[in-house]
Amino acid sequence: MTEGDPLLAGLTVLDFTRVLAGPYCTRMLADLGARVIKIERPGEGDEVRRGAWPVEADRADQGTYFLRINAGKLGVAIDLGSPAGREVVLDLARRADVVVENFVPGVMARLGCDRVALTAVKPDLVYCSISGFGQSGPLRSMQAFAHIINAISGMMALERAPDPTPRVTYLQAADVLAGTHAFGAIMAALFRRGRTGAGAYLDVSMLECLVAAEDVSYGSLLNGGPVMHGPRVGMLVHPIGNRHLALQTVGSYHLWPRLIEAMERPDLAGDPRFATPAARRDNWPALAAIITGWLGRFATVDDAARTLAEARIPAVPVLEPEEVVAHPHLAARGAFPTVPHPGVGSVRVTATPFQVDGRPTVPAGPAPYRVGEHTREVLSDVLGYSSARIDELDRAGAIATV
Repeated sequence: MTEGDPLLAGLTVLDFTRVLAGPYCTRMLADLGARVIKIERPGEGDEVRRGAWPVEADRADQGTYFLRINAGKLGVAIDLGSPAGREVVLDLARRADVVVENFVPGVMARLGCDRVALTAVKPDLVYCSISGFGQSGPLRSMQAFAHIINAISGMMALERAPDPTPRVTYLQAADVLAGTHAFGAIMAALFRRGRTGAGAYLDVSMLECLVAAEDVSYGSLLNGGPVMHGPRVGMLVHPIGNRHLALQTVGSYHLWPRLIEAMERPDLAGDPRFATPAARRDNWPALAAIITGWLGRFATVDDAARTLAEARIPAVPVLEPEEVVAHPHLAARGAFPTVPHPGVGSVRVTATPFQVDGRPTVPAGPAPYRVGEHTREVLSDVLGYSSARIDELDRAGAIATV
């Protein structure tokens, strides 16, 4: 290998994941050069093929949700309930380095594709299971979606105040956090395997990922302190004209004196209501009124943001998604790469959010266009199956080819 090679060139990943948490993880592995073999059910495939915004009017299975998180993967269709299909899976496992799945615990065992079955044929496998609640515990068998995890993790309650009832959260944070934690755990397991030759079994819980991501209340609560409901003290969203400004006054002890100076309010430095971080938190409504009163002097959000930036106080306009995708900073970072698409020529997707050696991390190619698009290629090139054997498996319904 040379310095310019993809970081994971030569790595083979067997991907049994669907929807978001697992595919997000394996998309990152694919973007770094791993050969990711995505296993889908013959016929229907991954549920999110029929998700948000299909790019082709006459095809329901080309949702941008699917195209984005499955870019760069090889699509293989296998009936996991078929004995012949399971034999194909065992053959693939013999040549794999990593297996990732995100079924409800117990499903892979019933299919004969769990860690026990696959490590029997490949002992040094890194086998990663992503689930809502983990592989053990009384909730292990519950189905999980980000909305459900957000509710049971306490995040929905923390975000509620001052609303009388909890709200649906937009971001599918539990899925994305589980995918990124799984990615990191897989990298650590591969590092150990490189030193010792030992495989690993990784158990990633969406619930625990979301709880661990909360940075204030659980640390406080676990040590006798209070729960600190939202909205966050010290953070403001304020209308100026027909736009909004987001302003942060906490997170660094330098921000408070800088804000006092920018507002030309030296008297506030000696005000006992605001003398300490705790005092400013306790008296936040009064302080927020002072700050928003000062912000009222600005004619536009851009004027306010410019003045605050000069004072080294974090503040930005609140952008609409249309403004985000057109932002020159994200364009300079290569945040929205283009991949080929057989039906519409090309589609834009979001990039893996880190760069390597000064270059954006971009997809290796498009998402599988059809369920089973690469079945014949993978079974021939990776497993050495003959055309006759592939045709026999296809006729038996153990696999599907295109």
